[in-house]
Amino acid sequence: MDLNIGRMPHGPRNSIADVSGVRVGHCTVDDERHKTGVTVILPCEDDIFRNKMPAAYHVLNGFGKTTGLMQIGELGTLETPIALTNTLNVGLVHDAMVEYMCRQGERRGYPVLSVNPVVCECNDASLNDIRHRAVGQAEVFAAIAASADFAQGDVGAGKGMTCHDLKGGIGSSSRLVEIGGETFTVGVLVLTNHGCLRDLTVGGENIGKEIERRIREDTPDEGSCIMIVGTDLPVTSRQLGRIIRRCSVGLARLGSYIGHGSGEVMVGFSTANRIPAQGDCLNFRCIHESHIDDAFRAVAEATEEAVLRSMLEAHPVTGYTGKVRRSLGEFWQP
Repeated sequence: MDLNIGRMPHGPRNSIADVSGVRVGHCTVDDERHKTGVTVILPCEDDIFRNKMPAAYHVLNGFGKTTGLMQIGELGTLETPIALTNTLNVGLVHDAMVEYMCRQGERRGYPVLSVNPVVCECNDASLNDIRHRAVGQAEVFAAIAASADFAQGDVGAGKGMTCHDLKGGIGSSSRLVEIGGETFTVGVLVLTNHGCLRDLTVGGENIGKEIERRIREDTPDEGSCIMIVGTDLPVTSRQLGRIIRRCSVGLARLGSYIGHGSGEVMVGFSTANRIPAQGDCLNFRCIHESHIDDAFRAVAEATEEAVLRSMLEAHPVTGYTGKVRRSLGEFWQP
């Protein structure tokens, strides 16, 4: 599916997994009562706890319950995989991530006495019986069995999500950036649960108004969007923070104005400049900021395409109360 978003080239998978070492896994809970799940992003194949990654976060609108942001803001590092789930399952998923990291430490011969799991959420209560917290340790561990080739749409944490009043979910895209004769990758993965139908705009065309007329549904811009940025660009935490804030451009280009009830959270990591558990002075390489505009454009384009993919790859879903979320693909194709 070629969406022709922007002008920069994408990687071979056109996903966050174009960043070497990054994998994504899902566990979907799909039955009469539940339309939910968990998605886990593994930033590397080696020991991230003992070889941390530069990281940053940005909260555009803080109607959310993400864990782990405070330490990222203080230390500028990521030390665990990133998990996505529904609002009321954050605690259980956090506990499962702690257990996973403790087991990894034991297997590798060191104790984990403090750990900072990052767990992000959106609220899928319109389709899922969210009060019955259906995602626990077994589901998280199943999702950790991740792959570079992963499904998108109404899978994992995205099963019960709504985007622009249509079916949302998991989407991903990537862009290639050339600096100084080297090619780097910027990848974005989104969990979409935001936006009004009447505002949905693709390529400058307000397609949402016509779809709204056909299905007669529109609600306030609320519900949240989680944006995970992975890159192999050699950047500092501060530079990464500047880059990930441009995810908001991708949301805006599709028509979201970031409503009161929506939580837009961006988390980014770089696989370059790994930070060992022990050491004295570290040598870091980082891009010159005269080139950072290329990264800004890359993350904006990849976010825009990832959101669209989350909708186009999703199937129509009927929730536990009988509410139906239609797929964008029923009304529009690129």
